Amino acid sequence: MKINIRFQINKIKTNNAGKCSVRCRITYNKIRKEFSTGIFINPSFWNSKQQIAEPPDKENTLINQQLSLIENKIRQAFLLLQVKEESFSVHDIYMLFRGGKLIREYNVIEYFEVYLKRIKKLIGIDIKQVTWNKFHYVRNNVKSFIKWKYRASDYPLNKLNLQFLVDFEYYLKVQENQKQITINKSIQRFRKPIKVALSKGYLERDPFMLYKTKSVKTEIVFLSVDELEALEKYQFTQKRLQQVRDWFIFSCYTGLAYNEIKNLKKHHIVNGFDDELWIEMIREKTQKDISIPLLPKAKMLIDKYIDDNFESIFNICSNQKYNSYLKEVASILGINKRLTTHIARKTFATTVLLYNDVPMEIVSKLLGHSSIGITEASYGKIIKKKVSDEIFKLKRKL
Repeated sequence: MKINIRFQINKIKTNNAGKCSVRCRITYNKIRKEFSTGIFINPSFWNSKQQIAEPPDKENTLINQQLSLIENKIRQAFLLLQVKEESFSVHDIYMLFRGGKLIREYNVIEYFEVYLKRIKKLIGIDIKQVTWNKFHYVRNNVKSFIKWKYRASDYPLNKLNLQFLVDFEYYLKVQENQKQITINKSIQRFRKPIKVALSKGYLERDPFMLYKTKSVKTEIVFLSVDELEALEKYQFTQKRLQQVRDWFIFSCYTGLAYNEIKNLKKHHIVNGFDDELWIEMIREKTQKDISIPLLPKAKMLIDKYIDDNFESIFNICSNQKYNSYLKEVASILGINKRLTTHIARKTFATTVLLYNDVPMEIVSKLLGHSSIGITEASYGKIIKKKVSDEIFKLKRKL
């Protein structure tokens, strides 16, 4: 927290009166800021070592007083910034000395960390730990990119431009081997702290305003009626595969994700307004309440695994093992699809609900989507196929 102030002249550059401009150089944290004081002096009168004009006469005394005043104002600005107990740069010292509006100049990673620190306090209130972890992961990717691209540990926030984001996207693709859908999410999260910095006045404009996200065409993968029926009928000799099969089928008839099945407790099974059993819990991803009617096949699986000695209904294994075992299940049954709870949720939405004429708004509610638009975007084509199949049957009848 030390500052160095020195005045200097360039004896080579003199004006018509034979005088040189006196410049001031501020050094803080090994970074310099130099500016003109607007004062001129005869180079032969300047004592660089003593930092004064001599010999003492009326003109030189006035120069020394002016330089002393400049130094005092710089030190006052430095002291004021110290009192605020916030990090600052030599540019901030100069701006405060000049009486300008003090606008904090951040670097990209530096401000990303400020943003992470701020939203960390919201964990358990507005966001989940896993959400914060995703932002932290993107922060690490941005830091690695800056080192890869600019051979630096950080990059000035006010130098961000559209090319920076284009290069970052390229880096994620070729260096991190990320797919476009993952890249889109990474860029979306990176832009959030940038928008906050813009709102706080640290940026004059959004540097990524003209960026257009590359669209990704995703195919909805789910089990057909025949595949689901084959999975239900098959009896595995290995206990672990039989259990995983049951958990997967339970997800196919409830739409619950892995964490929701893992955390399913007895108190989540309640008698509804219609005297039927319902699952009532909070959707892990959106933190919204969900209510799912317990279909007969799902109820059979609860009855099979519920234990009076445990509050949890399913003693489910880790997600890694679960997905690994599902690969074995698919291989044994000859299902050429990568089985996951995500596939089970889509099977619930399509084969179980939409193909049985359950309206889209009900499907959206049961899946716990934050809006029906998300459901329509994902399953709109499924509805078209359903309509096409029905029209084809009608044509045959006619």
